[in-house]
This record gives sequence, C-alpha cells and structure tokens, in this order.
Amino acid sequence: MDGISLGPLIIRWNGLLIALGVAMGALLAAYEAKRRDADPEIIYDLFLPLAIWGTLGARLWHILTPSISSIQLGLTTGYYFSHPVDLVSFWIGGFGIPGAWLGGTLALLYFARKNEYPFWELTDILAPGLALAQAVGRLGNYFNQELYGLPTTFPLKIFIDPAHRLSGFGTVNIYQQLFAYESLLNLANMAFLLWLSHRLGGILKAGDLFLAYLGFYSLVRFLLEFLRLDVSLVNGINVNQVFFAFVFLCAGTGMYLCHRAVQKL
Repeated sequence: MDGISLGPLIIRWNGLLIALGVAMGALLAAYEAKRRDADPEIIYDLFLPLAIWGTLGARLWHILTPSISSIQLGLTTGYYFSHPVDLVSFWIGGFGIPGAWLGGTLALLYFARKNEYPFWELTDILAPGLALAQAVGRLGNYFNQELYGLPTTFPLKIFIDPAHRLSGFGTVNIYQQLFAYESLLNLANMAFLLWLSHRLGGILKAGDLFLAYLGFYSLVRFLLEFLRLDVSLVNGINVNQVFFAFVFLCAGTGMYLCHRAVQKL
C-alpha cells in the first residue's frame, strides 16, 4: 500500500514520514531553544521559510543532478527544462539533501540578518532537530523502494520489485537497506549532538554544534555512496560524494580554525 486513502486524496507514506520528521525536528529545536534561554517562537517563525526554501533547493539539486534511475525514466535535466510544469511537480522525480542544505542556509541567513539574531547560534539550535528529521524522513524510502544499496546476503536486506530495479539488475532480488543504515546513523548523529551540547556546552563556540552535524552527516553520506547503486553522475563523477567530501573538509577546517584562533588570544 503506497499510502493512506482519503477518498480521492492519497497521502503517501514517504511524504507523511518526511512531514513527521520535520515536525519532530522542529519540536526538538524548540526544546533546544528553550534550554538555551532563547525564545522557542523563533523556531516556529523559521519553520515555513526553511521548509519552502529547503524544498525548492532540494528539488533544484535533483533537477540539475538526476540519479541513474531518473535518467533511465527520461527525467533528465533537459527534460525538466523543456517541461516547465514538471519542475514543480514534486511527485515526479525526487529531491537532494545538498540542495536542501543550500536553500535552507540561504533562508536562515536572510532570517538572521533581518531579525538581527546571531546566525551561528540559530544553526546550533537547529542541528539536533535536523538530524532527527532526516532519521525519520529516510524511513519513507522503504515504501518507495528507493535508496537501496548493492546486492547482498546480509541479514538487514530488502526485496526490491522488478519495476524499481536499475537496468542490468533485473534478475537480482535482494539489496542492502541503505536508507535504514542512514536513518540509524542520523539518530546516532542526533544523540552525539545532544551529548555535546549538554556535556561540553561550556567549551563549545557558536557554530560548533552545526559544524559537527555537517561533518558527521557528510562523512556518513560519503561512505554510504560507495554502497549506493542509484548515484547521481555528472561527467562520470558521483557529484553527491564529491559534495559531501567537500563539506566534511570545510566543517573540520572551520572548527579547527575557530578554536585555534581562540587559543591564540
């Protein structure tokens, strides 16, 4: 069953779990804001712009860097731009987390500047909630039979219907549940960030928690891309893997330079 049928309306499990993840992430961020003596209302004010710009960024990333399965269905970048209506037909094709990060960051920068609120403090408040939202949202890939890994005999495995298999894998039934790996590791990321915030809050600098979130998730995605079949290739290069390697290096460098500068004072 693809979702919940409400008359002519079908609420798909993938979309429902993404929405649930976003709501849970927002609640956790509100809790973190209150714990930090900030107004939790700021999270609810941020909710809509982050959701809109994150979604648009994620969609644009998919359009510019379609995966192998999308290309096999004819959903190339050229197709989207020659069919403008499908650019915003979100049920066609998919989304990309790098674009969600970029779109959400631009919205957050604008919000922080407009409201004269420290940008890096906002990112730290949001970081654990972002990890939780991704952990819950990833489970929706189970119902869409997507984001699976290499063929396997490993106990944590999934049967993929022939209609969802990539070209050349028509006779292969069982694959790794890559989405489950990522979901569990996102939960670990959330727990790690909460531990850092509660135990080491006195020595952390503004932005440290967000940089830790970026570094942890980027390393996870970089490694999982080695197991993924349905990658996004640009000139034969896995663009997502390159992006996450770059973010991991930037996050580590940023944290190092920040604390090195403080030590010199």
